[in-house]
Amino acid sequence: MGSLGAWEIGLIALVVVILFGTKKLPELGAGLGKAISNFKKSYREGGEIDVTPQDQKPKDDQK
Repeated sequence: MGSLGAWEIGLIALVVVILFGTKKLPELGAGLGKAISNFKKSYREGGEIDVTPQDQKPKDDQK
């Protein structure tokens, strides 16, 4: 349980090619690579990201 064999990987690759087509695969791979590198970069930096929308942030004078 939990391991993928050659048949399973081949079937997944076939489904991906059928769904996205061969022309979209390089774009998909590039996007996935950028997402992984951004995740690793943010993990190394360890800083918090403020995701509060601009219109809901408290103003400095309203503390």
